[in-house]
Amino acid sequence: MSDKKLNNIDESNVVVDQEQTADNNEVQAEQTELQKKNFFASVGSGIANIGKTVWRWIKRAFMGSHKELTETEKFNVENIESPLKQMTKEFFRRKIAVVALVVLVCMFAFVFIGPLFVPMDVNYTDTLQQNIAPNYTMMKVPNALKNDIKSISSFSNFSVGLSNSGKMYIWGDTKLRLAGVDLADFPEEIKDDNVAFVSAGKDHIVAITKEGKVVAWGANSNGQYGHTTAIGAVEMPEELISGTIDPSQVSQLVCGYQVTAIVMKDGSVYVWGNGGTVKNLAEIAQMTNVAKIEFSTATAMAILKDGTFTTGSKDYFTSVVSSVNGTSSSLSGYLNGREVIDVVAADYSIALLLDGNELVMSGVFENNEDKIPQLPEGEYFTQIDAGTRHYVGVTNKGNCYGWGHSFYGQAGFDPDSGASKVFAGAMQTYVVNESDDLIATHGLKGYLMGTDGSGRDIFTRIVHGGKMTMTVGAVAVIVSSIIAIIIGCLSGYFGGWVDMLLMRITEIFASIPFLPFAMMLSLVIRNYPVDETTRIVIIMVMLGLLSWTGLARMIRGQVLAEREKEFVIAAKAMGIKENRIAFKHILPNVISVILVSMTLSFAGCLLTESSLSYLGFGVQQPQPTWGNMLNGANNSIVIQNYWWQWLFPALFLAIATISINIIGDTLRDVLDPKSSLDK
Repeated sequence: MSDKKLNNIDESNVVVDQEQTADNNEVQAEQTELQKKNFFASVGSGIANIGKTVWRWIKRAFMGSHKELTETEKFNVENIESPLKQMTKEFFRRKIAVVALVVLVCMFAFVFIGPLFVPMDVNYTDTLQQNIAPNYTMMKVPNALKNDIKSISSFSNFSVGLSNSGKMYIWGDTKLRLAGVDLADFPEEIKDDNVAFVSAGKDHIVAITKEGKVVAWGANSNGQYGHTTAIGAVEMPEELISGTIDPSQVSQLVCGYQVTAIVMKDGSVYVWGNGGTVKNLAEIAQMTNVAKIEFSTATAMAILKDGTFTTGSKDYFTSVVSSVNGTSSSLSGYLNGREVIDVVAADYSIALLLDGNELVMSGVFENNEDKIPQLPEGEYFTQIDAGTRHYVGVTNKGNCYGWGHSFYGQAGFDPDSGASKVFAGAMQTYVVNESDDLIATHGLKGYLMGTDGSGRDIFTRIVHGGKMTMTVGAVAVIVSSIIAIIIGCLSGYFGGWVDMLLMRITEIFASIPFLPFAMMLSLVIRNYPVDETTRIVIIMVMLGLLSWTGLARMIRGQVLAEREKEFVIAAKAMGIKENRIAFKHILPNVISVILVSMTLSFAGCLLTESSLSYLGFGVQQPQPTWGNMLNGANNSIVIQNYWWQWLFPALFLAIATISINIIGDTLRDVLDPKSSLDK
C-alpha cells in the first residue's frame, strides 16, 4: 500500500476520532444537564414532602384526623405499611400526644438554646434586688413627670420622682409584702403637690412637705421613721416626729439601707435608722458643719463644708483609682487635704469629684467600677450619680457617660449628648436636659418572673436550671438503659446459671432503698474535695446505677418469649454467634418496650433529681436546677408572700414531666395492638 493511501487512512481515522469525541462530549453534557435536573427535582420533591409531612402533623395535632379508614383504604390491601410507619401514623392521630411532643420539643429548645441568649453569672447576688415580683415597670417614668423633672431617687426596686411643681410620683415594684404595705399609697399630707424634697431608701420613703413636715412611710422594723424599739437603731429626732423644719434651709434629703439623713444649710444634720447595718451611723449623726451625706449599703460618709471627706473614726475605703494619677493604696492618704466637691456611693465602692476636675474611685471593684471613661481633651465630669453597681456622670460638654455593672445596659450606652443632669436608679439611668425633660433612659425594665431571696433573676435561673435538670435526667436514663439492656438480654437469652446469677444481682440492687441511699451517697460525696462539675457527673451516674432493675426484668421477660420463636432457631441453624442473635435479632423485637420504659424513666429521673435537690442532696446552690430552686422556696414566708419563687420552677417541672408521661403512655398504646383495638 502506497504512502499516499496510508496518509488518507490516517486522516480519516483522525476525523472519525474527532467526531466520536464531539459526540461523547455532547452526550456527557446532556447527562450532566439531566443529572442537574434530576438533583433539583429530587431536592424540590424532598422539600415538598417535608412540607407535606409538617402540615400533616399540624393538621393532625390541631385540626383533628379520622381514625376510621376510607372506603378506598379499606380495600387497598396491597398498600402494606411497615410497623414503624403504622406506629407513627397512629401516634400522630392522638391530639394530646402531639401537643405534648410539641411542648417537650419547645422546652428542650428553651433550656438548651436559651442559655446562649440568656447569660448567667452563677455567683451573682444583690441584696437590693431581693424578692421582687414579676413586673416591667421599674423604668416606667410617668408621662406627667417626663417633662418636669426636679429629682429622681431610687435605692432598690422602686423609684420616686418629684416635679418642679411639688408633685410626687412612684414606679417600680412598690409592694412590701412582709410589711403588708404598698408604697404607692401616699400619706394624706403629700397628695396635693405639697412636696419640697423626697428620697427613697431600701424599703421606705421620706418626704418633706412645703410646710416643713417630715413624712415617712413604708417598712419600720428597724427605726426607718418615728419612735422605735429596734436594737441598734438610731431613733428619729423628736422635733421631726412632732414638729416641723424650714424647708428653705434644707440642703439635702437622702435615704439608704433603712437609714435617712437630712442636711441643713447651716451644717447641722438629722440622721436616723438601722445602725446595726450601717455601723458608723451614730458617728455621722454627731457631726457638724456637714455639706453632704451619702449612704452605701453598709456605710455612711460625709463631706464637710471645708471639703474634707470622712466616714467617721474608721477608714472604710482603701484602694484608689484616679482619672488623673492612676492608682494608690490609701484613700485618706491620697486625699491628704484635697477638697472633695461631691461623693456618690454604690454597694461596695464610691466615686468622688475632687478639685482640679479629678474623678477618684475607691472601694471594692467587682463589676469594672474602676474603669473610668477616658474623656476627650478639655472634657471633665461636673455631676455624678451611682446605682447599685454602676456609675453615671455628666460632663462640662453636656455628655452623659456610664461605667461599671451593665448587664441590663444601665452603663453600657453611647454618650448621651444634651444632658444637664443624670439620676441613677438601682439598675437604671435617667438622663435629663437643662429644660428638665427626660431625654434618655437605660437599664433594667423589670423581671419576667421576679427575683429570689438573693436578688437573682428567676427566669435566667429557670433557663439554666432546666438545662441542668434535663441533662441529669437524660444521662441517668442512658446509663440505666444501657445496664438494663445488657443484663436483660444476657439473662433472658442464655437462661440457666447466667439468668440465676444476673437476676440475683438485680434483686440486690432492687432491694436498696433508692432515695435514702442516694441521699447518703450524695452526702458522702459532698464531704470530699471534688469540684461541682465532678459532683454533678457523679449524681448523674448514681441515678443511672440505682434505677435500671425494673427495665432489666422487663427486657428479660420479653427476650425469654422471643428466643423460642422460629427466626431464632433459623439463626442458630445458620451458625450465627449467640451474642449476635441476642443483640442483633432478638433485641430489635423488644425495642418498643425499651423505648416506652426509657420515656417514662426520663420523667422519673427528672422528679428524682428534683427531689434530691429539693431535699438538699442533689446539685447545690448557686448552680441552679428546678429542684434546688424549689428547695430555696421551701418555707412558709416564701410560699405565702413570694409565690413566683416556687410557682414558676414547679410549673416548668410539672409541664416537662406530664408531657413526657403522655408521650410514653401514647407510645405504649400505639405499640400494643390489643390496647389500640380496645380504645
